[in-house]
Amino acid sequence: MPLLARMLAAPLVVDVRRGAVADLGGLLADRRIAMEGRVAIAVGQGQGDGVVAELDIAAARVFRVADGSVDTAVALGKRLRAEAYEAVAAIGGGKTIDVTKFAAHMAGIPMVAVATNLAHDGIASPVSSLEHEAGKGSYGVVPPVAVIVDLDRVRAGPPRMVRAGIGDVISNLSAIADWQLAAADRDEHVDGLAVSLARTAAQAVLHQPGTITDEAFLTVLAESLVLSGMAMTVAGSSRPSSGGDHEILHAIDELFPGAGTHGELAGVGALFCAHLRGDAEQARVIAACLARHGLPRSCADLGLTRAEFTKAVLHAPATRPGRYTILERLGLDECGIARQVEEFTDATTGGR
Repeated sequence: MPLLARMLAAPLVVDVRRGAVADLGGLLADRRIAMEGRVAIAVGQGQGDGVVAELDIAAARVFRVADGSVDTAVALGKRLRAEAYEAVAAIGGGKTIDVTKFAAHMAGIPMVAVATNLAHDGIASPVSSLEHEAGKGSYGVVPPVAVIVDLDRVRAGPPRMVRAGIGDVISNLSAIADWQLAAADRDEHVDGLAVSLARTAAQAVLHQPGTITDEAFLTVLAESLVLSGMAMTVAGSSRPSSGGDHEILHAIDELFPGAGTHGELAGVGALFCAHLRGDAEQARVIAACLARHGLPRSCADLGLTRAEFTKAVLHAPATRPGRYTILERLGLDECGIARQVEEFTDATTGGR
């Protein structure tokens, strides 16, 4: 009887603990990653330089990532390819990791993600979110071959950038619900394994006691962000972790840049989409988690007026053409969205 299975692209190493970054040199010397030890390191403008200064990786060439743009990613990719590097490690936050993932994909070499914050699930995903002339776009890339999260480095960063990851990972619940809508309305295939990974990640964070000051909570959050990225790899797209919630996120990014971090916007978007679906239980658990961790729950918490949030929701479907979510199912006009925003805001803030 034949045995049917599928091969999954998964990181060779996932290391989440205090002091984990100290072993980066040994990881980069792993012959599965770099046969001759010709490696590069890309660092951001935050903790990256400090991490490199403490490591014994003298032979590695250091490149500095100035921003999160496509141009920067392409320029780095050209350097990595032209100088024949075997592997590259990215040390920093989401922008640095996304730029380096794209550059490594372009150069055809493996990439190691060393996360210094837990702001979103890009640390292990097959997607790079990069800025360009018209705003921001998502690009399919090969996911990292290894992921390191040093909890000491995470704690040393801004608390806001840690809390944000909570909003991103629990938004998986909304993305899964939207994927199931697409299956019901459009006969879109839903990958059960991808859903299982994404849902497990969200549920782990929802039900993990403690806060970002606790090592146990940070460990679960980091592992859940990795699982969320792996769910996207299994699905072959961002579907299990990106639905109407992320359409709203990207619309706010385009129309009102700076209104919130990726994870903060994902959390509010997920809560609003649960409201649109009439899923009171999902809205309740998401709202409770956001409130417990001090994350935004309404447009006012993001510094947006109801009219501005309405405008963003109206624009949201245009950010992901072809993706079907609760926003596309309802197809509300501006007046219809405004009414929903009023109801949502009153329910979330008690009419304040």
